[in-house]
Amino acid sequence: MHSHAPSPLPPDPVSSPGDDREFAWYAGDHHIHTTFSRDAMYSVDDQVRRARECGLDWMVITDHGGPDHAKQSVALQTPLIEQARRRYPVLVFQGMEWNIPGAEHATFIAPEHEDTPALLERFERMFDGDVLAATSNPTGPRLIEHSVQGGPQAEQLGLDALAWLVEELRTGTVGEALVLSNHPMRTGRVSPSKVRGWRDAAPGVFVGWEGAPGHQAAALPAPLGRGRGRGQYDESPGRWSFPGYDLDQYRTWGGFDAATARMGGLWDSLLAEGLPWWITANSDNHFDHGDTVVVGDASRAHYVEHGHRGTPVDSGVVQHGYVDFAPGFYSRTCVGSARRDYPSVMAALRAGRVFVVHGGLVRAVEARVRPGGEGPGVTFGARTSVRRGGDVEVELLVDPAVEPNGSGSLPRSARWDVIVGTVTGRVADTERDLFEAPGTRVVESFEVPAHATGRQRFRTVLRGVADPLYVRFRGSDGRHADADGHPRVDRIGDSDPWDDLWCYTNPVFVDVV
Repeated sequence: MHSHAPSPLPPDPVSSPGDDREFAWYAGDHHIHTTFSRDAMYSVDDQVRRARECGLDWMVITDHGGPDHAKQSVALQTPLIEQARRRYPVLVFQGMEWNIPGAEHATFIAPEHEDTPALLERFERMFDGDVLAATSNPTGPRLIEHSVQGGPQAEQLGLDALAWLVEELRTGTVGEALVLSNHPMRTGRVSPSKVRGWRDAAPGVFVGWEGAPGHQAAALPAPLGRGRGRGQYDESPGRWSFPGYDLDQYRTWGGFDAATARMGGLWDSLLAEGLPWWITANSDNHFDHGDTVVVGDASRAHYVEHGHRGTPVDSGVVQHGYVDFAPGFYSRTCVGSARRDYPSVMAALRAGRVFVVHGGLVRAVEARVRPGGEGPGVTFGARTSVRRGGDVEVELLVDPAVEPNGSGSLPRSARWDVIVGTVTGRVADTERDLFEAPGTRVVESFEVPAHATGRQRFRTVLRGVADPLYVRFRGSDGRHADADGHPRVDRIGDSDPWDDLWCYTNPVFVDVV
């Protein structure tokens, strides 16, 4: 049995009198493993049930690609996903975790469609890095492992995969898919130029990354925890790591990936090009911290023969070293979707209408950016325009938490920052490894009154806007922020995820005409 009680179901999708929009917020998780992964233990039914108990509206099953998985796992998993869709009131996307040649992992999300399993199987066989490392390249000589770990050949394989996928979507019957980079800074192999290459090779398909990784309980001390970094971000530079990163790039900052959390860092350098690049957060669930369940059959032989790890067993004893939280229990990706259905949720993810939150810090947060201070404004992921020299009104609406989170405490946000960066346009070919945007700045900070209740409204005005820009938002409980309100680098083996809660949003772009 699971040793923690699930967080309560959230209220209905957030809306209040006077809200002028055509969407509601729906919580989800796009990175979840089952017994069909070689290193996880919960059944499909377990994961869907738990996600719903923890208040999720949508989820993606993303079992690891690889040579043993590719033999039969997708086909075996498909009917179980269909059963879970009928049994639980939650949208269950079928996907996979792609081993990107020459880089890290990525979520591959496909719609609910009869041809989705076939698309996943073809893509995995042809382009998964672990499969390619163990089999023959159909267009050339046998690949050895290092050829898919790094170097120009490996990087090109990843781009070839995206080119194939874009063409398959253009001509095929499924018609859409999304890719999101998982734990991008964990090993340093995701260079700035690789990110720009993925974005440019598959616009509208490869749309972003995990702003915050899963495995958030990994820093809790042994023996119950692993005493590692949050997200298991405690690596050092390796052979294929990008040499420009310092060691802090390999750590989380307040539980968020450094590429997202370092203001003026890699994420901001991408946004400064004026192009979409979105963030998410998820559980990367394999084994729940504090759980008593153990894997049914951990042998590789069983996995190779059966395509899964057997039925999980309750040992009755709390297990050591489990590092995850159940889907929705700690991390949530909240999408502003017109409807609660598969196409609408995918469209909202693609559009970047997203905020991400840890530990239930808020129920919802929403921006309204209004050029000239008129009209309903636009929110996360949108683009608007203002006449050169005009003003832009920025309003932030925060709906506070109304129920205790998984730690048993009612969280409250203490501070919200309005972050602005200048859009300078696409980088030159010689600057594709740029990962700094030094002009990014906090233009306004709002302190939340200690006993504030109900919806909170914060407002500022960007006056005399002369250059295109983007606006994004960041909130925290304030307990571990530095003197300027920024997140600190998490300490390895000593960073309780419940004591340092953050919320980040995707940006709004403002063009100048």
